[in-house]
Amino acid sequence: MSGRRRELSRADRVLPGLWRLRLPLPWPAVPHVNAFAIASGNGVVLVDTGFSEPGAMRQLEHALDQAGLRLEHVRLLVCTHAHSDHYGLAGPITRAAGCELWMHPNHGHATKAARDPDRAFERRLEVARQSGVPAADLAGLDEQRRGQGYGIAEIVPPDRDLVPGVELSTDLGAWEVYETPGHAPSHVVLYQPERGLLLSGDHLLGRVSLYYDYGHTPDPVGEFLHSLDVVAGLDVQLVLAGHGRPVREARALVEANRHAVSERLERVRAALAGEPRTAFDVVPEMLDRELPQPMMVSWGLSETLCYLRHLELRGEVRPLDGSDPERWARAEA
Repeated sequence: MSGRRRELSRADRVLPGLWRLRLPLPWPAVPHVNAFAIASGNGVVLVDTGFSEPGAMRQLEHALDQAGLRLEHVRLLVCTHAHSDHYGLAGPITRAAGCELWMHPNHGHATKAARDPDRAFERRLEVARQSGVPAADLAGLDEQRRGQGYGIAEIVPPDRDLVPGVELSTDLGAWEVYETPGHAPSHVVLYQPERGLLLSGDHLLGRVSLYYDYGHTPDPVGEFLHSLDVVAGLDVQLVLAGHGRPVREARALVEANRHAVSERLERVRAALAGEPRTAFDVVPEMLDRELPQPMMVSWGLSETLCYLRHLELRGEVRPLDGSDPERWARAEA
């Protein structure tokens, strides 16, 4: 992040009794994450936490202060999913506020890795190697990321599983839970039907930005497409996303995401029209652009592998037996 000035936290009132807390992140491509504070009795329900790094709790407290709140006002902490920027400060927050944490039970994709970040990183490097990432790029990634931790202050198990049927009581009414895996196995959205509000986490953002947690479920892409169907069935008037500003065009966003997935799947098919190729060979064609090398490996490769697995389940492509690095080909008709 050399030369980039870090953002400061701030609070914006979305409507009476609901604040967006914009919290800084250490990632140049994703400079902030949103948490939300919802009035509830003599306190608030806090949705999502921010990333754990030095000074992060101070940034959260600064944003709360701008909303006229303190950590002691948090009566309940809810996480839309267990990624580090949405769950990372759960331990310090629940301890300081003396509140419960509610989160979906399928959080192992993040919490298991956070228990042993070095081992998790070794597994990622091996997946990258098997996917055709050159040795020089692997060495650079290893040097850049090793020992950085996982952005999660401590592993805090949820006091209650955030699953369909559970409701969050707030001054704005009750919020319903809908499971929306794809971006992450633990992902849920929260819907307030009378006001048409959707706390969408990273499932639906104000612009299309696709990412799937690879290696934890058989078909993250299929899960994501089904989750789009779930959200499309709701009467959403305002999307309160985990990144960016609130937006109103929920149905248009759902269709834009479907279209983007369809386009990228077609690019993967086209990339395998000739000779067998590694997943890493396919990444720039799937994206239809080049990214900085660390993002090509961490972001682009994960997405490409998920598309390949999705197409494999559909019988359209197949990995070649015994290939190392693994190569993919179109399935024979």
